[in-house]
Amino acid sequence: MALEKAKITVEGRSEEAFTVLFNPEEYTINKDNNFASFAVPGLGSPLLQFVNGNMTTLEMELFFDTYEPHPPRVLRAPLDVRDITDPFMNLMEIDSQLHAPPVLMFSWSSLQFRCVLLRASQKFIMFWSDGRPVRARITTTFAEYVDPEQESKKVNRQTADFTKVHIVTQGETLSAIAANCYRNPETWRPIAIANGVDDPHVLTVGQALRIPSLPFTDPDSGEVLQ
Repeated sequence: MALEKAKITVEGRSEEAFTVLFNPEEYTINKDNNFASFAVPGLGSPLLQFVNGNMTTLEMELFFDTYEPHPPRVLRAPLDVRDITDPFMNLMEIDSQLHAPPVLMFSWSSLQFRCVLLRASQKFIMFWSDGRPVRARITTTFAEYVDPEQESKKVNRQTADFTKVHIVTQGETLSAIAANCYRNPETWRPIAIANGVDDPHVLTVGQALRIPSLPFTDPDSGEVLQ
């Protein structure tokens, strides 16, 4: 059974495919999120509010060699390894039609990663007698590429832009709830007005509070609250 090689294809131009000479020994997929913290008086620790997710990245090291004969090259005279690394590095160049580097598909068996080449660092590790490099390692980072339309459909989001219900837990205050829902503890007044709360310091555990969208208009005074 032939060894399956990893392949990098330029999206929309299948003829521009880059097949690696040696499969990577390992690869790493990274994903993380950003959270903002808000200090609320009276609480033992700050509240955390999700801000956004960061991009997923794929990291690996690719090995290139022109010293040893590899099919279809059988001659002993080594080629300059940059003859095969330069086309890979050019994947970071700006496409004249896209006005940005091209979108790629990294394919290796079950790994199908739509991405752009975010970072590439070349290290030449062996040289011919005349100084030509014949071996190189490229440390790479690919960033997942997601169309905005796909991202908007990916998750059914319910945020503070839409009215929702919050159930009061032990020790919560309107300021703490506002910090959690609006990312600003000072925006507690819309919650108080929408729920007819006279004393913002007195809440009942299990009480269901309606969290209105912002900006909020006071139905009595007509004041717009942010």
